Amino acid sequence: MNVVKISLANLKEKKLNSFLSALLLTLGIGMISLLLLLNKQLDEQFRRNIRGIDMVVGAKGSPLQLILSSIYQIDAPTGNVPLAEVDALRKNPFVKTVIPLSMGDSYQGFRIVGTTPKYIEHFQAKLAKGQIYNASMEVAIGSKVAAMSQLKIGDTFASSHGLDGAGEAHNDKKYKVTGIFETTGSVVDQLILTRLSSVWDVHAHGEEGAAKHEEHEEHDEAEAGRQVTSALIQFRNPMGLMTLPRQINENTSMQAALPSIEINRLFSLLGVGIETLRALALIIISIAGISVFISLYNSLKERKYEMALMLSMGATRTRLFLMLLLEGLMLAVIGYFSGIILSRVGLWLFSRAAEQDFHYSLRKFTILPEEIYLFFAALLIGFLASALPSLGIYRLNISRTLAEE
Repeated sequence: MNVVKISLANLKEKKLNSFLSALLLTLGIGMISLLLLLNKQLDEQFRRNIRGIDMVVGAKGSPLQLILSSIYQIDAPTGNVPLAEVDALRKNPFVKTVIPLSMGDSYQGFRIVGTTPKYIEHFQAKLAKGQIYNASMEVAIGSKVAAMSQLKIGDTFASSHGLDGAGEAHNDKKYKVTGIFETTGSVVDQLILTRLSSVWDVHAHGEEGAAKHEEHEEHDEAEAGRQVTSALIQFRNPMGLMTLPRQINENTSMQAALPSIEINRLFSLLGVGIETLRALALIIISIAGISVFISLYNSLKERKYEMALMLSMGATRTRLFLMLLLEGLMLAVIGYFSGIILSRVGLWLFSRAAEQDFHYSLRKFTILPEEIYLFFAALLIGFLASALPSLGIYRLNISRTLAEE
């Protein structure tokens, strides 16, 4: 007697029950797997881009909005601040690095960010082609920008006012591509980087750009009346964290936001939704286990005569028990692998939406260590759900069952 063949035949015979049980397991496991994938990849993206940035300063408003717009480029900026105030931070003994950012324009939905060479150094971006911009209106573009916009070295383009690419085009002043960055896995991949003076020149409305007289030293970029969107700050020592944010918030026109605090707050808010979905997935898996239990319990009742006949012909109770147990385990395995496939489809769809809206990719489809534990959890559910009703085989009275039939 081939136990595996008989188990498969029994599952095929009860198509509807088997499908329902496997479907519930697929949905539950798929949801948990997708949450694990999203949680890990979002956390990696957020932590990678935040690394080495202790504080962000910008216009007063929402601290979280300031962090999202200045570090992750996924929200609108809170406004502009005087470059002179930002540059004054360089003289503070607690400040190690100040990286000013100027935003407001885009090209095909990709943001144009005016900044200093330290921004490129911070994210350890290296050129795949060309060279770093040396003059105003020259740009170096991220790998994703190059791939999706088809821009090449030497191409020129006009930026659009606003961050969605739908604003009025600045056709009178065009940018020239001088370099393309290698893929970094950071926010640089989806940015068009240029000098601060480029952003000022584009919005000069016919005035002579200050870039013609701009020196290469960072401190010379602070000219009277100039503004930037924000600045990324790195502290020299922990004392900066303890003193600078309050000083800036109380004594300047700027606000200081701490990325680590704001991102932890964001994840705690997201965590409520994630935990709710995880609880829902566990409930679905539990219902799937109950479904398997009921299915096999009813199956045993319906097949008592068949089981008694097999026992009378030499089959052992343990062999029949294993046959029923195998049915539950097969459903668990089918549900697990279907759930894993479903989670990858869900991740692909989510990644497409995130890439379209924010240019972020979430395309790591490898099996996580937690998903291996999830496999054993699925087997345990299948085992318990099938073992409990299958124990009835040891209480089956052969002669009475055959006589009743």
